[in-house]
Amino acid sequence: MKIRKLNYTLLTIIIMAGLFSCSTIPKGAVAVKPFDKAKYLGKWFEIARLDFKFEKNLNNTTAEYSINKDGTIKVDNRGYNTLTGEWAQAIGKAKFVGDDELAMLKVSFFGPFYAGYNVIAIDENYQYALVSGKNLKYFWILSRTTSIPDEIKKEYLHIAREIGFNTSDLLWIEHNK
Repeated sequence: MKIRKLNYTLLTIIIMAGLFSCSTIPKGAVAVKPFDKAKYLGKWFEIARLDFKFEKNLNNTTAEYSINKDGTIKVDNRGYNTLTGEWAQAIGKAKFVGDDELAMLKVSFFGPFYAGYNVIAIDENYQYALVSGKNLKYFWILSRTTSIPDEIKKEYLHIAREIGFNTSDLLWIEHNK
């Protein structure tokens, strides 16, 4: 009886760790270090992404990052839904997985459930960023403006392909609103 109880406890711990962990990064990807959180804050325009259900049918997508009172990062994602003709918004929070000089974070829009957010490339002026989720299903190219120079685009696509992202599936975002 005590053994069975211990097994259930261990199983519960393993399941909960799986649900709440997101400190993973795709194999071959490396989070930026050193990372300057203060330089990363502010508004970013989504240039390209691998589409997924929470951003389905959205254009004019942006992410704005600021500091919450508790030290976490406020994430304010917005986009224009081309089917409904309405703006959509999701507000969440992000935390560093470990050292805040390593661009490996976890972000939550739904209570205790977090997803990986890894900055895997960024220019020295923090104008262009390449971001991955925990696996090869989540990928974004971000810019401080609504476009990126061709050389940055080529560099980031090369990095993404080297890691294993299918860049032919990228959705290139329109910014016209």
